[in-house]
Amino acid sequence: MIYYVRLIRYAAIARPKVFHILWNNKFEFFDRTLLLLYYKLLGKKIALTAHNVNEGRRDSTDDTLVNRLTLRIQYRLADHIFVHTDKMKSELVEDFKVSENSVTVIPYGINNAVPDTDLTSDEAKQRLGIRNGERTILFFGNIAPYNLIAAFQRIVTGHVDYRLIIAGRPKKGCEKYWEEIQRTISRGVNQARIIQKIDHIPDEETELYFKAADVLALPYRHIYQSGVLFLGYSFGLPVIAADVGNLREDVIEGKTGFLCKPEDPVDLARAIETYFASDLFQSLHTRRKEIRQYAHERHSWDVVGHMTRNVYAELLRTRLSDEGGWVLPR
Repeated sequence: MIYYVRLIRYAAIARPKVFHILWNNKFEFFDRTLLLLYYKLLGKKIALTAHNVNEGRRDSTDDTLVNRLTLRIQYRLADHIFVHTDKMKSELVEDFKVSENSVTVIPYGINNAVPDTDLTSDEAKQRLGIRNGERTILFFGNIAPYNLIAAFQRIVTGHVDYRLIIAGRPKKGCEKYWEEIQRTISRGVNQARIIQKIDHIPDEETELYFKAADVLALPYRHIYQSGVLFLGYSFGLPVIAADVGNLREDVIEGKTGFLCKPEDPVDLARAIETYFASDLFQSLHTRRKEIRQYAHERHSWDVVGHMTRNVYAELLRTRLSDEGGWVLPR
């Protein structure tokens, strides 16, 4: 509550004419409606980044009228909305009746806040107790009902040189699922092949897991876009991803990774084995640089910043024109 008091006070005295909202706060329904209306009454232009158009729909929890109603209010009150894919823009236009001109698709910027030291892949593997030659798969982020454990068990049945790293913590509401997975792992004969770091991973520890891995697994069921994907690319790590959301647009088969069918452990296992038999894995040492370059060319913050600045300028131009003042030059 103290935070909200400070935020409301700041909004009242802040000089900027554009407020850019990146995430809602703790009381989401309040943020979507009354808080946004308060900003508008103060005369602010509102830019909003919608990382998820409807998180409830993504997580199969979109079962309340209040959720969709407050989302509709937020999107209608915002003067401009940023999204990361064309599919997200289409959903805003079709489901929430947002004007196409009020939505801009911007690249998902590379996470450059995570340290990237001179730690080598061999050193990272050694720190985690992974032997040379062991094929290492990384799952990183929020743990939810995915099929990775089932796929991994299929693979290790016939191979002894696979390791799996699970780094992250259960997503809210998925605690029972994780308890089941723990029981499955404890009953399995290959439990020693799974390295678990079930906690929030701080930035300074992140590179250890990405550099120890040979491939990143993203076995999502529903998602718009994945920041973990681009985090992996920033370390030059290939990805095996479920063909959901916009991931097909960002995974180049055989070049930056492979796709598999969503919610299909058999096809996920196939994709993993295909990767480890591919030239991408065999020449991973040299391919890492190519993956980094691909990511930075398409998801540079220079590109994101330029597009965002143009929207700010347009919002200010509209405001000044409405007030009868001067207009910013194009």
